[in-house]
Amino acid sequence: MRDFRSVFNIIGMLLCIEALAMLIPMVIDILYNNSDWQIFFFTSLTTFFIGLVLYFSFRHKKNIIKVREAFFLTIISWILIAVFASLPFIYSSSNLNYSNAFFESISGITTTGATVILNLDMLNEGILIWRSLLQWFGGIGIIVLALAILPTLQIGGMQLLHMEHDDPYEKTLPKINQFVFEIFLIYLILTFICSLLYFMSGMSVFDAIAHAMTTISTGGFSTHNTSLAYFNSFNIESVSILFMIIGSLPFVIFLKMAHGEWKTLFKDDQIKLFFLILLFLVVITTYWLKQNYHENVLYSLRITTFNITSILTGTGYTSSNYGMWGGFGLVIMLFIMFIGGCAGSTTGGIKIFRLQLLFRGAKTQIKKLTHPHGVFVTTFNDKTVGEDTFNSIMGFFFMYILTFIFSTILLSFFNLDFITSLSAAASAISNVGPGLGSIIGPTGNYASIPNEAKWILSITMLIGRLELFTFLVLLSFSFWKK
Repeated sequence: MRDFRSVFNIIGMLLCIEALAMLIPMVIDILYNNSDWQIFFFTSLTTFFIGLVLYFSFRHKKNIIKVREAFFLTIISWILIAVFASLPFIYSSSNLNYSNAFFESISGITTTGATVILNLDMLNEGILIWRSLLQWFGGIGIIVLALAILPTLQIGGMQLLHMEHDDPYEKTLPKINQFVFEIFLIYLILTFICSLLYFMSGMSVFDAIAHAMTTISTGGFSTHNTSLAYFNSFNIESVSILFMIIGSLPFVIFLKMAHGEWKTLFKDDQIKLFFLILLFLVVITTYWLKQNYHENVLYSLRITTFNITSILTGTGYTSSNYGMWGGFGLVIMLFIMFIGGCAGSTTGGIKIFRLQLLFRGAKTQIKKLTHPHGVFVTTFNDKTVGEDTFNSIMGFFFMYILTFIFSTILLSFFNLDFITSLSAAASAISNVGPGLGSIIGPTGNYASIPNEAKWILSITMLIGRLELFTFLVLLSFSFWKK
């Protein structure tokens, strides 16, 4: 048997941190005279106690995490955090059953943004801020995972992140701590600036803070049933667009910029392609709406820019019902769910850099067919991409599509219609949130989905968030062999 003592020791520490985070909504509920503060107090106490037991029970001198233990730690920590995070949803004013509570919790921590709560406008402030906190912590969690763990585990081409900087996390533990601290500080500062701009644009202090946390994390949980359409404000939508884009960029770029390397923002290949795709989609969809629905150009530009940015980045905010955009609009929204943002960001999806390298790899193969004796290489940010890395990306892409298809089939088994099954699976694996159709579209939610389907979607959200192989490797018999 493998030694997982270090894993459970770290999980104990993470649960203690989660317990302390539960005190924030407790304080909010006290300030707003809501009785739910008692629920947060007792769930915090329970979580902290179990965390302490795990921490001290598995504490030992050599706290070493090897590759196999890192896989196990990554998946089990996300699951357990979601399990304990679901407790407030069960016992508070939201009054969800466990299937719904876990779905809401896993949707929050994976920054998906799919919700089963029908009466957001009626909920107490504590549970609303708890939803935002889950996405905020999930956002910083996936950044650290993408930059400090997945490159080492060689997951889906994420080892390319080693080529983007001087590997500050590769040298020593103090260097890792410094790197994570700087990333967290940048994340915190961006959240503060976003909340300040939201407030200046007309949101209340509470709404500004709650939405800032779910914007920078590209999570999409709102405090209102109609999402950002509730505010109907161009200024608020503009702030949201800006910070959804910021959340979709590699955070290591912001770290470099903080150290004076401003030119790196304009040199990164995936950032260039991200903006090119976004611009193209906004222009062509605006043209479609103008030609087919005779909408005002400025209004069409406004709603397409916001909603396409939201879905492309996997945030999931809505400002209009894009389900009414006709066949072209629905197709665009379905396919951009899969794209996502840049590697090392808070977004889900396949990621821009993988699509970029798949295209470049295909071009290289075509050149080799026409020039059999030629020597051609695939590059990324002026660095040569090895065959192992390319094969890793190909494997990731295949398993991504296979998981999506399998999830769609399973959902249809529970009598969900084709468009609901298809878009729910796409939304879950890409961590987007809303889907398409009358049930889970921009004006609906997941409340009426059967409980069995919610568990399938919960697993799919987790698989998508943890870059597939991190989860699937645990199903391998060889992983558990001594």
